[in-house]
Amino acid sequence: MPVDTSAQTTTWTYVDGDWHAGNIPIVGPRTHAMWLGSSVFDGARWFEGVAPDLDRHAARVNASALALGLAPTMSVEEIVALTWDGLKKFDGQTAVYIRPMYWAEHGGYMSVPADPESTRFCLCLYEAPMIPSHGFSVTVSPFRRPTVETMPTNAKAGCLYPNNGRAILEAKQRGFDNCLVRDMLGNVAETGSSNVFMVKDGEVVTPTPNGTFLSGITRSRIIGLLAESGHRVSERTLTVADFMDADEIFTTGNHSKVVPIIRIEDRQLQPGPVAATARQSYWDWAHG
Repeated sequence: MPVDTSAQTTTWTYVDGDWHAGNIPIVGPRTHAMWLGSSVFDGARWFEGVAPDLDRHAARVNASALALGLAPTMSVEEIVALTWDGLKKFDGQTAVYIRPMYWAEHGGYMSVPADPESTRFCLCLYEAPMIPSHGFSVTVSPFRRPTVETMPTNAKAGCLYPNNGRAILEAKQRGFDNCLVRDMLGNVAETGSSNVFMVKDGEVVTPTPNGTFLSGITRSRIIGLLAESGHRVSERTLTVADFMDADEIFTTGNHSKVVPIIRIEDRQLQPGPVAATARQSYWDWAHG
């Protein structure tokens, strides 16, 4: 069937041993991932000539595959080398999203679990500009993050994201850009699309990983960079009230690295100095 690329940015996809231009069709109606959600992915970034922590993202997609009962078929080194090969196809003017993926083609017992022997791999690279760092607004979502007993929260699994999507859509319907999502005990876990930090009285605090959200690679890198720059950084159980009382709030994630939150509910905030330091430190480290 013809591929409609009219709404796509420049995209290159590696699958079954070769590169293909565009958003090529690779699954059918009987593909296990299509109807039972057995897919995992990871997201790295190329920008300004660098691809920070690419090896860690490649390692995590393999770990995610194992957590979902798939059998990763590519080594970390192969994913990294393939990425750099694919990046040569771009003009270098726009940031590129790097998305390695695994999925099951067939099911196992009564089709419900994935058949690991049917695991397939693709690597999709596409132009995706980073969002500006001037900030965005959040509300508190009525939806919650699941626990590892109820969903595969120890994997970056595609089946987790419809819940994040409905949280963001609900927030947008109320006039916000994004939202704080809580765990099942009512403590803040993350935003609908990124990890979250707050600053109070000079201390930088982020929710402690409790199995309900992924402790992101960029999150970990920012914790280390802020500590190196002399900031006190800790992981703690945090409530909505803690964030409402914060001096500064910012987010970390692969898509745009560090972005401040400038409104939480009806409270306005200014982009703060810690977020600025975190962002600049990340850029300096990435280019260093």
